Amino acid sequence: MLVRQHPCFKPWSYIPDGIMPIFWRVVYWTSQFLTWILLPFMQSYARSGGFSITGKIKTALIENAIYYGTYLLIFGAFLIYVAVNPHLHLEWNQLQTIGIAAANTWGLFLLVLLLGYGLVEIPRSYWNGAKRGYLLMKTYFKAAKLMTEKADAEETLEDVMEEVRKVNESIKYNHPLRKCVDTILKKCPIEYQEKMGRNMDDYEDFDEKHNTYPSEKSLVKLHKQVIYSVQRHRRTQVQWQILLEQAFYLEDVAKNETSATCQFVHTFQSPEPENRFIQYFYNPTVEWYWECLLRPWFYRVLAVVLSIFSVIVVWSECTFFSTRPVLSLFAVFIQLAEKTYNYIYIEIACFLSIFFLSICVYSTVFRIRVFNYYYLASHHQTDAYSLLFSGMLFCRLTPPLCLNFLGLTHMDSSISHQNTQPTAYTSIMGSMKVLSFIADGFYIYYPMLVVILCIATYFSLGTRCLNLLGFQQFMGDNDMTSDLVDEGKELIRREKRKRQRQEEGENRRREWKERYGHSREDSTRNRNVHIDPKESNFSEMSTNRSTSKYTRANNRTERDRIELLQDAEPLDFNAETFTEDPLESESGRSFLYPPFRYQPGGRYLSMSRSRIFDDV
Repeated sequence: MLVRQHPCFKPWSYIPDGIMPIFWRVVYWTSQFLTWILLPFMQSYARSGGFSITGKIKTALIENAIYYGTYLLIFGAFLIYVAVNPHLHLEWNQLQTIGIAAANTWGLFLLVLLLGYGLVEIPRSYWNGAKRGYLLMKTYFKAAKLMTEKADAEETLEDVMEEVRKVNESIKYNHPLRKCVDTILKKCPIEYQEKMGRNMDDYEDFDEKHNTYPSEKSLVKLHKQVIYSVQRHRRTQVQWQILLEQAFYLEDVAKNETSATCQFVHTFQSPEPENRFIQYFYNPTVEWYWECLLRPWFYRVLAVVLSIFSVIVVWSECTFFSTRPVLSLFAVFIQLAEKTYNYIYIEIACFLSIFFLSICVYSTVFRIRVFNYYYLASHHQTDAYSLLFSGMLFCRLTPPLCLNFLGLTHMDSSISHQNTQPTAYTSIMGSMKVLSFIADGFYIYYPMLVVILCIATYFSLGTRCLNLLGFQQFMGDNDMTSDLVDEGKELIRREKRKRQRQEEGENRRREWKERYGHSREDSTRNRNVHIDPKESNFSEMSTNRSTSKYTRANNRTERDRIELLQDAEPLDFNAETFTEDPLESESGRSFLYPPFRYQPGGRYLSMSRSRIFDDV
C-alpha cells in the first residue's frame, strides 16, 4: 500500500540558515548583560540620593558589591564541580555552558512560580469580573486600603518636609552645602517651596552663629527620602482619583442594570471630551447593552477558554518528558503539522502557545507587590527602581520561557532524545550534558511543581497566609474584608456627595452668568460713554462725592452679585465711583479685599496672593 506524501514547499516566511543563530546570540547575551550587570547598577544609581554623577556611581558600585559577589560565588561552585569531576575536561565552551545553566536554572525557578499563579488567577479574574457586584465590592475594599496608604504618604511627606525646613533654615546662602539644599528644595512640591522660601533670611551669614550643621552624608540621605516620599505622595493622589472614577462608573453600571429605557446614564460626565467617532458608535444604547448584558457573558466565555488552555499547559508540563508515547498536547499538535508539512499551522500553533505562556508569566509580574519596595502602578506612577526591577525579571524569564516551550513541543533534542536537527536557540545554549543532574533532573521534573502551585492558588492559600500575618487581602468570607468594604463604601459616598455639590455650584454659577452677563456688559458700556476720562480727577471726585454715592449704592448690589458668581477677581475701582460708604472706605476695603494696592490714577490693582500675610 502506497502512502501519499505531501509535497514540501518553501514557505514565504522561511528564514535562511545562519540568520536565526546570530539573532538569538545577540538577543540572549544582550538580555543577560542587562539583567545581571547593567540594570542592577542602574537601580542603585536611580535610588541614590547623591548630588553629582560621581557620587551616584560610587554609591551604586558599593551597593552592588555584595550583589556581584553572590554571582561569583554561585559560578565558582559550578566551576569547582566541573574541575573536580575526573570525567570532564574544562574548556571554554563548557565554561560558557555552566554560566548559561546557572542563569537558566534561576530563571526556571522563578518561571514555574509565576506560571503556577497565572494559570489559575487569570481565568478566575475574568470569571469573577462577570459576577454582579464583585468588582464594586473589590473597589470599595481597595478604596479603604488606598485611603490608609494615602494618609500614611501624606504624614511621611509632612515629616520629611519638616526635616527639609530645619535644614533650609540652618544652612544659609554662603554655606558650602547650600547648593545641595537648593537641589533638595527643587524636588519638593511647589507649596512647600513657597513656604520655605518666604521666611528665609538670606542676609545672615552661617558663621555668625555656632550651630551644628548637617553633613553631606546626611543631606544625601535626606535627598533620597525626599525623592521617595514625594513620588509616593503623588502616586497615591493619582491612584485615588482613578479609583474614584472607577467606583463611580461601577455604581452607574449597577444602577443601569435595572433601567427600562436601555440607555446608559452617567452620574458624572467625563471631563475630557470624547472622540466623535466613539460618540457615534459607542452611544448610550450600545454602552448599556455592552455593560449590562454582553460583557458578563463575554467574560464567562473568555474565562472558560482560558481555563481550557490552562489545563492543557498543566498537563503538558507534567508529561512532556514522555516521548513514547507522546503525552504533551503541544508536542502532539506540532507533530501532526510536521507530517503534513503545514508550516503556517506550525507558526500559528507556536505563536499562540508561547503567547499564552507569556501572558500567564508576565501578568503575574505586574501583580507582584513587595510592600512599597517594588510596586508597578498604572498611569505612569511607577518609580524608576520598580521599572528597572521589572525589566530585570523580564530579561531573566525570557530565556527559560523559550527553553520550557521547546521542551513542551519536543523540539529540544536533550528532552526528546532524538537525533534531530537542533533549533537555533538550543545551538546557542550548548550541550547541557556537562551538568547532567540539571539537564536530566531539574529541567525535566521541576516543572511538575506547577500542579502544586495551581492547587495552592485555586484555594487562595497565599492570600489566606498573608491575611493571617496582618496584611489585609480581599476575601469574601472574612469579617475584616466586610469592615473594609463598608469603610470604602462610605468613603466613596462622601466623595460622591462632594463632587455633586461642586457640579451643582458650577451649574448655578453658569446659569447666573448667562442670565446677568448681558446686563453687566450694558452697564459697563453706558458708564464708559457718559463719563469723560479727562474730567476724572481727585478734585472733581470731592465735589461730586454726594451725587456718586447714590449712583454707586443703586448698582452695588447687582455688581457684587455678578462678581461673586463669576468666581473671579473683584473689579478695579475708579476715582469717579469712590464713595464715603463705611463698607467701602479704605479701612473696610483693606479688610474685605486684602490683596489690593493703590496706584496713581485712582485704581486698585490686585497683588499676588502669596504676599498677603508676609508681615503677619
